[in-house]
Amino acid sequence: MNDNLYALFESRFPADRSMPLLILESGATVSYADVERESARYAALLASRGLAPGDRVAVQVEKSPEALLLYLGCLRAGLVYLPLNSAYHEREVRYFLENAEPRAVVAQPQSMPWLEALAAELGIREVLSLDSRAGGSLQEAARAVPPRFETVRRSGDDLAAILYTSGTTGRSKGAMLSHRNLGSNSLVLQRAWGFGPGDVLVHMLPLFHVHGLFVACHCVLLCGGAMRFHARFDARRAVEEFARSTVFMGVPTLYTRLLAEPGLTREACSDMRLFTSGSAPLLAETHAQFLRRTGHRILERYGMTETGMLTSNPLDGERRAGSVGPALPEVDVKVVDDAGSQCPAGRVGHVIVRGPNVFSGYWRMPEKNAEEFTPDGYFRTGDLGSLSPDGYLTIAGRSKDLIISGGFNVYPKEIELAIDELPGVRESAVVGVPHPDFGEAVTAVVVSRREGTPPTEEGIIAALREKLANFKVPKRVYFVDELPRNAMGKVQKNVLRERFGTARAAP
Repeated sequence: MNDNLYALFESRFPADRSMPLLILESGATVSYADVERESARYAALLASRGLAPGDRVAVQVEKSPEALLLYLGCLRAGLVYLPLNSAYHEREVRYFLENAEPRAVVAQPQSMPWLEALAAELGIREVLSLDSRAGGSLQEAARAVPPRFETVRRSGDDLAAILYTSGTTGRSKGAMLSHRNLGSNSLVLQRAWGFGPGDVLVHMLPLFHVHGLFVACHCVLLCGGAMRFHARFDARRAVEEFARSTVFMGVPTLYTRLLAEPGLTREACSDMRLFTSGSAPLLAETHAQFLRRTGHRILERYGMTETGMLTSNPLDGERRAGSVGPALPEVDVKVVDDAGSQCPAGRVGHVIVRGPNVFSGYWRMPEKNAEEFTPDGYFRTGDLGSLSPDGYLTIAGRSKDLIISGGFNVYPKEIELAIDELPGVRESAVVGVPHPDFGEAVTAVVVSRREGTPPTEEGIIAALREKLANFKVPKRVYFVDELPRNAMGKVQKNVLRERFGTARAAP
């Protein structure tokens, strides 16, 4: 048996290979026959250049059909795919190349002047270009290769990809994901979310991230469905696509932008069966507004680069706003205290997880791996959360975001929820900043609504004093136009701590 992830996908392709996998903005399509043919070209090309199973291929390109086909070609050849955010600069890319030591790099043509010099310095012989319009040296070379390749046999434990974490504290770490990690999680999601051959997914996410590449694309590849494939998110175009699609996957920011579209109505979404959200917490208000406008209750789920998806609100059953749902099949989720003992229902603790989807560790970081796993094999996610009596998980924040003020533990999410309920507040983020007396001062950063009377620092603090214990009430409240976010919509609290950490806290 071949445990290569591509072999799993291919076993699920439609019998009629002329069926489309990708429906492009131009109206052109990429069929499953095209997938087999072009991924074979890429696999054969890379193998002909001397790359062997287990070698890394770093890819920093814009989203395109060719980028997806290149990923599948790497899988077929037994190579380890290493996607990089297309926004990274030379200094950032240098770190990834030094750390992962890839045998080949595929990048945007505009990066070639500095990338070729960097690759020469690091001894990387194969440097190829690919642009968003199927141009570049990769395509030129692949056209000369016959479209035939026998998919390399891989075991479930062999590496399929390395994805670097966002690196909000210290250097990014390369999460090693095996063919089994990705395959098991993809099968679970395809079943849990009811994906079938008639599904059409509106794909407007990037391809360098777990969400857009492993969650969205894998679910479709496993069911023989299709994707309406867009280079980037466009709210108006998304609403238009809903009329002839069945599934949309987004991050909270995208749902906020969709709600600003007048065309987002129940009628526009009448053929849709599922909207999912992830990568960052979804505001309860966004959840409620979307339900009122469309009649659809967004399905929120929770996962990580290191694990794929871990929990999900049910396809059929109660989808609770503010909760990321119960553990997915084959996944074990626990909430434990500092001593490692299981917390009672409702109590906030450390979220730890175990399952076939959980990665084996970080690339070339054995000491870090020893810290991140418990003796009985659970991965310490670094998230804080609580489980309801019936197993629904609610995330309270990252453990590094935990604020210890005057000796008391303060969970930012609790305060953010209280602030977000106040008149005039659009959203908020709460961080801890250094304080001479308290150790850390609770500090709120607020985005006001554009309409109505804007809130004030004094008003927010006064309102919170009526809702929260005094040690949880922010010492200061700052106002910004937008919260800083990374490419997947997560609020960058490290940026807020740096920006407001030097400001004088109230006594």
